[in-house]
Amino acid sequence: MRRYLLLDDNRAFAENLAEILRDEGHQAVVVTSGDEALRLARTTRFDALLTDMRMPGMSGADAVHHLRRVDPGLAAVVVTAYPREDDLETARREGLLAVLPKPVPIPTLVGLLSGARRDGLVVLVEDDPALSDNLGEVLRARGFSCVTAASVLDTDRIACLEPFAALVDLRLPGGPDGEALRRLRERFPHLPIFIMTAYPDVAPMEGAAGVFSKPFDTGVLVDALETAHAARPTRVP
Repeated sequence: MRRYLLLDDNRAFAENLAEILRDEGHQAVVVTSGDEALRLARTTRFDALLTDMRMPGMSGADAVHHLRRVDPGLAAVVVTAYPREDDLETARREGLLAVLPKPVPIPTLVGLLSGARRDGLVVLVEDDPALSDNLGEVLRARGFSCVTAASVLDTDRIACLEPFAALVDLRLPGGPDGEALRRLRERFPHLPIFIMTAYPDVAPMEGAAGVFSKPFDTGVLVDALETAHAARPTRVP
């Protein structure tokens, strides 16, 4: 049995989703404000958060930001009727499991939440949009949340607090080869980092959790992440 926190100012909508999740054998708690969600998160360990984006007072983006400071391991799914709003990009910088439209596709939602991993946040640094999108989709299908960067500057803007691993290309816009890797190591000195590169002969092996030569087998890479996730230090609730 898993425990979910549902945040939406439309209580009827949230209760309907909660009932579906309870029918699946899980616990689901509904709150209608970010402040309520924060109070609960300080005393209760949830497996995942499902939040609306546009709400009075604290927005969904702000809620994800503040809840991650209380519980960095919490997986987060955003539902929104406004997929192009600016706040959505802010929320994505926190590392989301998914963004779903309203009305919510129930089978997709149930599948995402049932596979969501606590402490499953991956930093993905890759400037090839097709490869980044493909990897992000594969990671989320395996229950990992993902925050992406496409340049050295983007890497500095990552807002997430505690990723458990990173996938990093060596050659990125905005700096010399390996600069994004260097900055991530400086910021997260104990983070397992997997290098993705078309130039494996010059990859800095020291301290790397693994080096994957492009083109690589995505399944092998994700299996390596699975192993790293299983070996991560246990977080004290």
